[in-house]
Amino acid sequence: MGYITKIQKVDRPTNTSFYVNLPAALGQSLEIEKGEEFEWIIENKNLLILKRVQEYKPRKLKKL
Repeated sequence: MGYITKIQKVDRPTNTSFYVNLPAALGQSLEIEKGEEFEWIIENKNLLILKRVQEYKPRKLKKL
């Protein structure tokens, strides 16, 4: 299942910025933390890859 997201463009006198919002359902399912860093990788003009800078280490489950 995909999530449709619109890109926001903000023009300021000194610069132009583009913003992408990540849907909460994606952030929660990926266990993204506040302030976590990601890197955009341009695969081609139709595909951007969003990659964690620090590799995610899954929590270890306790054995019963």
